[in-house]
Amino acid sequence: MDTSTSLDFTHVAPYQQRRFVAPQTDLTVLKQVRPLFQALLEREIDSANALQNWLLERSELESALSQTGTILYIRMTCQTDDPARARAYQHFIETIRPVVKISEDQLNKKYLTEQSRWRLDPERYGIYARALRTDIELFREENVVLETEVDLRTQEYQTITGAMTVVFEGKERTLPEMGKFLHEPGRDLRERAWRSAARRRLDDKDALEQLFDRLISLRVRIAENAGFSNFCDYKFRALHRFDYTPQDCKQYHASIEKFIVPLWQKVLERRREQMKLKKLRPWDTTVDSLGRPPLRPFTKVNELTDGCVKIFNRLDSVLGRQFTEMVSAGLLDLESRKGKAPGGYQSTLDEARKPFIFMNAVGVDDDLRTLLHEAGHAFHALACADDSLLDYRHGPMEFNEVASMGMELLADPQINVFYKPQDEQRSRNEHWEGIISTLVWVAVIDAFQHWIYEHPAHNGAERKAAWLAIHERFGGNFIDWEDLDEEHAFLWHRQLHIFEVPFYYIEYGIAQLGALQLWSNARKHPQTALANYKKALAIGGSRPLPELFETAGIKFDFSTKTIAPLVEVMKQQTGL
Repeated sequence: MDTSTSLDFTHVAPYQQRRFVAPQTDLTVLKQVRPLFQALLEREIDSANALQNWLLERSELESALSQTGTILYIRMTCQTDDPARARAYQHFIETIRPVVKISEDQLNKKYLTEQSRWRLDPERYGIYARALRTDIELFREENVVLETEVDLRTQEYQTITGAMTVVFEGKERTLPEMGKFLHEPGRDLRERAWRSAARRRLDDKDALEQLFDRLISLRVRIAENAGFSNFCDYKFRALHRFDYTPQDCKQYHASIEKFIVPLWQKVLERRREQMKLKKLRPWDTTVDSLGRPPLRPFTKVNELTDGCVKIFNRLDSVLGRQFTEMVSAGLLDLESRKGKAPGGYQSTLDEARKPFIFMNAVGVDDDLRTLLHEAGHAFHALACADDSLLDYRHGPMEFNEVASMGMELLADPQINVFYKPQDEQRSRNEHWEGIISTLVWVAVIDAFQHWIYEHPAHNGAERKAAWLAIHERFGGNFIDWEDLDEEHAFLWHRQLHIFEVPFYYIEYGIAQLGALQLWSNARKHPQTALANYKKALAIGGSRPLPELFETAGIKFDFSTKTIAPLVEVMKQQTGL
């Protein structure tokens, strides 16, 4: 995909013609944005029908603004070393987003006042009103400037990490590209690759530490301004976590420590024995433990997309058609390259109601799993695209991740598109071991984030000690970190969620448990499980979180009661 020409998205048509925002409006120009909010704020509402129409116009404006910001973000992350893209995104953050936040608070208050007069259907609008009441409760105008700085600081993280490259084996390579070498049988090659990438990260450790200190300071001030004694409680409200608490997250940590960490230890011990090593080192955890060449599901990105088209067509003709249309419309940027931000994501163009997938594919098995994951998010966006309310076209994050992790497992029986039988089973085994690793890593990252904001005045040395203690609690000492003290201490720097979206990580653990339940259902009744999955996706964010899980045929629960039986499933699938 030629990102220099196709990422303006002018070829992607709006879902429907605008009724309120003029087609020629430039939503990066403040003087064109302000009057639109003012018109909504001053509108006289004289009936329930008028209020519903007002909501549709508000949703249209917010969708158009969201898409404008999303396109600028996509362009920036696709080429973080392009100053023009960085400036355009920064301008939107500094100029447009603060005014939008203030205006949306005013509109929230207007809606709740009018809704009390005209009594809209609580079954339809109850979830929407609950979210608005929470947002009003939290909003403080003095926080807008602080939130703007947070946004700009997180852009710095993208810029710093996107610029990380190393010269290895005679060629300049991105850090995602360096990950390919960790699958190679030669242990010396793996070690040199791992150390090269780790040293490159350490080159920027001081800059990242200073950046994170500033982010903590800003977030704590935001919480205090909103009347909260700590950032954790504030953030749980801001994330609309109505159905679980920080204490529930700590219960997840304890359950993982009790049930999953011992399983993870068995996975690693088996690996050590198969590799005939005295100790496992960080560069020994992803290579094939029997010394076989790395899995190469594809060599070119178009082979990855073509294969996934086949997988989705086998699974469901509608999903196959939707993914084909995404490919044809250029709604994917998958290949790793210099200057591209790390990681992967799916983001929705809210006015077109179309998904976009961003990745750093380098030709390894993880890339296949990542695209299946992000495609699950894309199918979720498409499933609820017909809802007239923007808020309902985005589900709660805990279920959004069921959509993605569930798709990884639902599509798993079809990966023979990429592999011969023996390699297919290898890929499947690696995936199941990865599920165990994910459940543990979620506990590590979430517990670390809780510690950070429970001790906001900590210094760098204390943070380092806390990280090492938490990592060891969840099995970090199963790997030998001898002579890698700094690399180990700053391992968390590679986890962008800690920098960019604080407390967004427990969702992966909650969702993984839901996806495992979905997989268990699919083994018995595949068509019913898929139908329930699609039905739940179509609800979007219009119903409470537990109801979304129930519609999918699974339980919203991440206590010992749910985790313990799933341990047996994981043991069976990994042969432990």
